[in-house]
This record gives sequence, structure tokens and C-alpha cells, in this order.
Amino acid sequence: MKILFFGTPLFAEIVLKKLLEKHEVVGIVCQPDKPANRGKKMQSPNIVNIAKVLNIPVYQFEKLKDHIEDFKKIKCDLFVTASYGKILPKEVLDLKMCINVHPSILPKYRGATPIQSALLNGDKVTGVTIMQTAVGMDDGDIILQKEVKIEKEEDYNSLMPRLAEIGGNLLLDAIEKIESGIAIFQKQDDSKATFVKLIKKEDGLLDFNETAESLVNKVRAYVEFPVAFFNIGDERIKVYKAEAVEGFENLEVGEIYTSKKEFVVKAKDKGFKILKCQVSGGKVLDVKDFLNGHKIEDKKVNECC
Repeated sequence: MKILFFGTPLFAEIVLKKLLEKHEVVGIVCQPDKPANRGKKMQSPNIVNIAKVLNIPVYQFEKLKDHIEDFKKIKCDLFVTASYGKILPKEVLDLKMCINVHPSILPKYRGATPIQSALLNGDKVTGVTIMQTAVGMDDGDIILQKEVKIEKEEDYNSLMPRLAEIGGNLLLDAIEKIESGIAIFQKQDDSKATFVKLIKKEDGLLDFNETAESLVNKVRAYVEFPVAFFNIGDERIKVYKAEAVEGFENLEVGEIYTSKKEFVVKAKDKGFKILKCQVSGGKVLDVKDFLNGHKIEDKKVNECC
């Protein structure tokens, strides 16, 4: 099949590479260039670089509905979306059948952050859905689904590419069924739908009045963005890996315990043991190396920012 692909971040890149194994991608629609880093220099999504290497045309439209005539000129059989970042308007969806790769078992976790939400909620299982794209938020008919077990210590940076790889394979199966005319389209049960929100930088702040397990889940979910953090005095500590531990009942909530090898903050119920962290301007370090070069003076976190 000739396919017009809509997608922008790493999840989309992985799905795209899988798609190219069996189909011709005649164009890639992705988000426009954006200012990046401190210099605010305009930077293209990495998928643009992939497209250039493969000589695939790239379209970075600000408003899709303003480019309907451009879409009509692109000769393809199917639209495929994977983490594109915008809802496709009806004017675009009316042109061709469009299917989407969504990393959850719909109708659970409709919206932009299904992977992070599964980790935040401590889910043991998530999955991937191939659905027909509709005008609403991830509410189209389901074509295929596959459940995926979430490993105990898995975080966003390991789960996301795994789901993308599984999603790419499932996408190929769905396209084959569509080509053969045997695809079954099943309506979602809207009464069971849950919606997830975009993540903001401030969401990364760890509140130690929560349980240690919920804080660990935040670390797992936010390891790529915005990265979970807390403050010791005026110093910000970003946390990349942690675990909940017993044995710190004598500490008050937010109180710190350190030794040569341990860095623990008391949460609501247990100890929140930091395994990998970073101070502002420093490198990401295992906690032992961090403590070797960094003295923790204050004994309570988040008392000021």
C-alpha cells in the first residue's frame, strides 16, 4: 500500500521504520520546527532527518484544514497516524481511510499521555490499539488490540519504545486485514472511556505526603519529561530511579536520611529510596557517586524552593 504517515516523536519514528518494511510511505506529516534549548534556535523533529535520508517528502503544516488541496495531490491508499500530536479535522479524514496506533487498551487512556498514565497509576498491564481515526479524541472503531505486561521496574524510556515496536507489528497486521477486506471494526464502549491530560513541568514535583509507591510511579512515568524532582533549600534534585523501602518509620514526612550509600526521604508510609539522581547543572549519577561528591546539609525537603 502507498501510505501517508502522520507522526512526530520517537514513538512515531519506531512505527514508521516498521511500516517501511512492507509498505511505501509517500510522505510524512509532522509538527513544524520549534525553538529548542537556551538559544531558542529553530529545530526540526528528528523524523524530518529520517525522511531526508529516505528521500520521503515532509509536510509540516500549521493547520491541516488549510491544506486540503495539498493533501488531494498526494497519491496514497491510506493515512496512518502514530503520535502525531494533533487531532485530524474532518476535512482531512474525509479524503482517505485513516488508522491510528495508540499505546493503550482503548477506551482506557484516551488522549496524549497514555503510557505515562499507565505508569502513574501503577498498572500491571497496558497495550496497543489499532483503531480507525475519527474526529473525536481516540474514539474511533477498534481494529486490533494487544495487551502488554508492564515489568516492575520499567519506566517510560523502556516501555515507550517497546510499545511502539509492538504497535508497528500490529499495524502491519491491521493493514493486511484491510487490504484483504477481512478487517473487523468494533465500536468502543464510551461509558468506559478515561481521558488523560498533557503533562506540565510542575507535575514533576514530588509531594512526600503521598505514598512512596505513588512517588516511585511518578519517577517511572516522568523520567523523560518533566523528570520528577524535589527541593532541598534552594537546590533542586531530579530523580531518575527510586524504590519504596521499609524501615524508616521513625522519620517525619519529608525528612532525609543519608549514609555513604543511601539517600532516603520519608514519604507518607515508607521510605522513598533514591537510586539515581541529578543536581541542577550536574550529571545524572548513581546515588553512591552522587553522595560521594555532594553533601546533603538540610534534613527536610520542599520547605522552600
